[in-house]
Amino acid sequence: MERKDILSRVDHTLLSQSATWEEIRAVCDDGMKYGCASVCIPASYVRQAADYVDGKIAVCTVIGFPNGYDTTAAKCFQAADAVKNGAAEIDMVINIGWVKDGLYDKVLEEIKAVRESCGGKLLKVIIETCLLTDAEKIEMCRVVSESGAEYIKTSTGFGGGGATREDVALFKAHVAPHVKIKAAGGIAGLKDAEDFVALGADRLGTSRIVKAVKALEQQ
Repeated sequence: MERKDILSRVDHTLLSQSATWEEIRAVCDDGMKYGCASVCIPASYVRQAADYVDGKIAVCTVIGFPNGYDTTAAKCFQAADAVKNGAAEIDMVINIGWVKDGLYDKVLEEIKAVRESCGGKLLKVIIETCLLTDAEKIEMCRVVSESGAEYIKTSTGFGGGGATREDVALFKAHVAPHVKIKAAGGIAGLKDAEDFVALGADRLGTSRIVKAVKALEQQ
């Protein structure tokens, strides 16, 4: 697979708690230079980043992040606020406790409410696979398929585990045809990226792919 094809699927990500504007700006610069799908950054930087990139790359942010247990009203406000500030894509974390309690109808209602608050912008649903059983993951494939969200996403990267090949294959086998897949967390390099794409991932949430390409350019 061509590097540019991999890069075009990358949500170039910086979500560390200590992220500074200088670091966010560098992520934006690299995202634009390497033709990434988006830059995924903290909500507090969305307006500044959107002004900075001026439409040259999509700005993505996260809500209910990373734990997912904010109230539905809070998540809806976060989504609407992010869109107002210039976010083109929203990655939301589900309420994992509700999944553990078997409250899939509540999870579905929440995703639908957040989607409404996105005002037509793209919504990705993070289910945090490392905390779920395979049966719970399969149920969440159904829920996301029914919700109207565009993507199901594996991980926050903050939950103790990231994307696995097995989880991406499971998603591909159980989501509806209209639902795309984002693998995130632990994608270490170009070989990982190729594997995830081959298994069905349409997006890759990572900071390492751009770094890997830059390192190859310096050889």
